[in-house]
Amino acid sequence: MSESSEQPDVEAETLILAFGDSLYAGYGLAPDEGFAPELQKALNEAGQDVKVHNAGVSGDTTAAGLRRMDFVLDSLSRKPDLVLLGLGGNDLLRGLKPSETRANMEAMVKKLSDRDIPVMLTGMLAPPNLGKEFSDQFNVIYPALAKKYEASLYPFFMDGVVGRTDLILPDGIHPNAEGIDIIVERITPSVESALQG
Repeated sequence: MSESSEQPDVEAETLILAFGDSLYAGYGLAPDEGFAPELQKALNEAGQDVKVHNAGVSGDTTAAGLRRMDFVLDSLSRKPDLVLLGLGGNDLLRGLKPSETRANMEAMVKKLSDRDIPVMLTGMLAPPNLGKEFSDQFNVIYPALAKKYEASLYPFFMDGVVGRTDLILPDGIHPNAEGIDIIVERITPSVESALQG
């Protein structure tokens, strides 16, 4: 076997599934610069034996995520100890109805709840240009579902990065490597807390 052969996933004590869109997938970044590998690194450096499985798919809406969730869960070697669920950004970009986003998010949280898998929602916030009524309907989705299903909540995935051109790729949407570092630094304590239940 050549040295370049991929090593099988080493079983870690804790398995986190990062289930989301391009923000999770590491769009526009080197393979080791994305959210999942950087979060795994941060948790490992904090002394936790954690594997973060990246199930981020660029372009996924909440509807697309719902369609693939069972397949992803069934294809893992074991039940994850925590699922980070980060979808909704593409729904915003397409101007989809908040009621549809909410229904899809709820269906995914319910699937995880039915399988007895803890979930942490990483929320999105609607940009002001979509109007107050839209924002009011969208921005309550994540806190409401977290409360209803007793899930952990990180209110806004892009916290600390949005509006900072130095932390965003030229597309004006996705975080660059420095932006990911800030997101990971801010979210890691919440992930650690969610793991402790």
